[in-house]
Amino acid sequence: MSLTNPSQVLLRNSELLEASKPLLINMPADNLITEYLSLYPSSKLTCLNTNYEEYQYLKEHYQQKINCLFTSHYQSDSEHDLVVIAFPKSKAELGYTLAMINPLLAKDAKILLVGENKSGIKSCQKLTSNSLSHCNKVDSARHCSLYFGQFNNLHHKFNFDSWFKNYQITIGNTKLTIASLPGVFSQNSLDVGTRVLLNNLPKKLSGKILDFGCGAGVISCFIGKKFPDSDLSLLDVNALALSSAEKTLALNGLTGKVFPSNSLSNVTEKYQHIVSNPPFHQGVKTNYQATETFLVNIKKFIAQKGSITIVANSFLRYQEIMDRAISSSRILAKEQGFTIYHCNLA
Repeated sequence: MSLTNPSQVLLRNSELLEASKPLLINMPADNLITEYLSLYPSSKLTCLNTNYEEYQYLKEHYQQKINCLFTSHYQSDSEHDLVVIAFPKSKAELGYTLAMINPLLAKDAKILLVGENKSGIKSCQKLTSNSLSHCNKVDSARHCSLYFGQFNNLHHKFNFDSWFKNYQITIGNTKLTIASLPGVFSQNSLDVGTRVLLNNLPKKLSGKILDFGCGAGVISCFIGKKFPDSDLSLLDVNALALSSAEKTLALNGLTGKVFPSNSLSNVTEKYQHIVSNPPFHQGVKTNYQATETFLVNIKKFIAQKGSITIVANSFLRYQEIMDRAISSSRILAKEQGFTIYHCNLA
């Protein structure tokens, strides 16, 4: 696989990458690891990814050579002398990541932040002013920037639970407490699309229910409260979302199977109902492919006489895909720029 632009900028500054125990966080799944190991073969490299697709790629190609992790909360007994962070889509997630790694660093450990300029990386000096003793731009190329910084060698204990933001929502007579980590969709409040979906669900849901792209678990928890006979399964590609969903379930006295999946890669069962506010943003670019792939392939996971209900921005032409790949669909509601699509299998 070729090198992405951020990886090319990093390798232009290969002298900064020398380390005995480097940690790479959310770097894209490309050929960077191969290049790095050729430069520094004795390094004990750890790659942490909160994106399951990227984690799967690295594990498949480098499992015997590096330590690959998929988690929202990284803990380690060893200290890292270099950390390379791909600048996240959510600025709040950067603060979370820096706080998480702070107790795990050797004295004078190097911090590198890299990302496309349109990702917001130019604001990283301001964003890290309370975390790093300095953070300076060292390179700019291929529409990307690279920053070098260091902590002030003061280690602070990381309290994972304190990073969850809790808020309450009420839909009809159903009240829920939502817990969400930085970077998770609708971290601060319920988004309009999900609210429209919950207000227009089918009148009765029961049996096995799959929440595809569960985020903080709002949809599943609402269904679990309103329809106690439901058996909940929640999947997402993002580790922060999965931890948030687990927390939200617990806060509302509910249980469910929460698991990672790259689209439908880890789905093995058939469900009576599939309900989703499917994502269509990935990284700094708008991307519809994940949802379209989901809709094209979901039919085989819908039980006989089962159904699927999704919400989408009204300008997205998902109904055509559903009609072709699943069954004849109908519109349950159109509100505030969103449309609810539903179809049943015979």
